[in-house]
Amino acid sequence: MTFSTDRRSLFKLGLAGAAGVVAAPQIMTRAAYAQTEMAGPIPPDVNRFMLGGFEVTTISDGLRPGEGPHPIFGQDQSAEAVAELMEENFLPSDRFVNGFTPTLVNTGSELVLFDTGLGEGAREAGMGKLRERLATAGYSPEQVTIVVLTHFHGDHISGMTEGNRPAFPNARYFAGQAEYDFWTASDRMSGPTEQNAQLVETKVKPFAERTTFLADGDEVVAGVSAMLAPGHTPGHMIFLLESEGKRLALTADTANHYVASLQRPDWHVQYDADKQMAADSRKKVFDMIATDRIPFIGYHMPFPSVGFIEKMDVGYRFVPVTYQFLV
Repeated sequence: MTFSTDRRSLFKLGLAGAAGVVAAPQIMTRAAYAQTEMAGPIPPDVNRFMLGGFEVTTISDGLRPGEGPHPIFGQDQSAEAVAELMEENFLPSDRFVNGFTPTLVNTGSELVLFDTGLGEGAREAGMGKLRERLATAGYSPEQVTIVVLTHFHGDHISGMTEGNRPAFPNARYFAGQAEYDFWTASDRMSGPTEQNAQLVETKVKPFAERTTFLADGDEVVAGVSAMLAPGHTPGHMIFLLESEGKRLALTADTANHYVASLQRPDWHVQYDADKQMAADSRKKVFDMIATDRIPFIGYHMPFPSVGFIEKMDVGYRFVPVTYQFLV
């Protein structure tokens, strides 16, 4: 009897000891994981696909988180109305992230860069990444043969120079005539246009002799044509690509937020020079894209910044690209 009780006691002790042996590694494992520092999110920075015979690469120049989107977007609306639209689309109502996406097109004979990003002055803030990510994409600045400027805002032209030298030393340049004429007029050097006009003086004007100035409908190279879409700036242009029957639109800053600017195209945007003209251009451009069912790249769309447009009762819905270019 005594022996049986002792056996039972020993058995219980054995189970407890075994449980301790089993539990100890789990505790140690949890402790090890707890001591491993989280690396944080890794946003994508380069995306490439084929459009007929063109190779198209979108490159993230960086991300800028900040307060908003109101009053930057929906400037003529209440903060509550903008917040409601954001929440309907699973977005925070008081914060947003602005992305910047230059596009590189290899036509087979030309390497064409559309817009140059924020440049070296933005690198301390984690932007101005075009140069390093160009290398990630397998190219060097020296290989770029054409630089196209959609318009002259700082996030599109600041990468034109690097250390006071041409950032793309072997390139020739294309830009809208109306845009150039507006920003280089003498009266732009004062008042609300002064800061940006001074930037144009530094970043764009030195290249004027090497620049071909475009009007509505002009061709950059075979398969790449310009279309005037003013309002965001007076000479803002988009570009239409076509290769082997495949089409693509580069809409630049026609829409600056994939929800606010597209679902509510009439809403005023702080950055638009002419609010009504910009709204008219949004509807014209995205009606065309929706009707023709062609993909587009928007400079401030969520990276990789490529998608389609579905027309809705009010405005448009942005449909991000998935595997359309892989099959």
